Amino acid sequence: MFKNKKKQYFLLLTIFFIFSLSASAQCAMCRAALGGDGNKVQAQAVNDGIVYLMAVPYFLVAAIGYAIYRMRKKKKLD
Repeated sequence: MFKNKKKQYFLLLTIFFIFSLSASAQCAMCRAALGGDGNKVQAQAVNDGIVYLMAVPYFLVAAIGYAIYRMRKKKKLD
């Protein structure tokens, strides 16, 4: 039963990760500076950079949360 839940969580996490890759984030100042038809490549590069920078804190929080979960679980077993 535990393995089944683990597979479900992994599948859900994978689905969220795949659908979050198409997110585009840009502040108003960046949009104004990169607006226009000539800057499409630069605007896409800025969007990608923002999304990558935004993802790092989420991964760090997830790793810390998982470490705390493992410590608490190990403590309960002792």
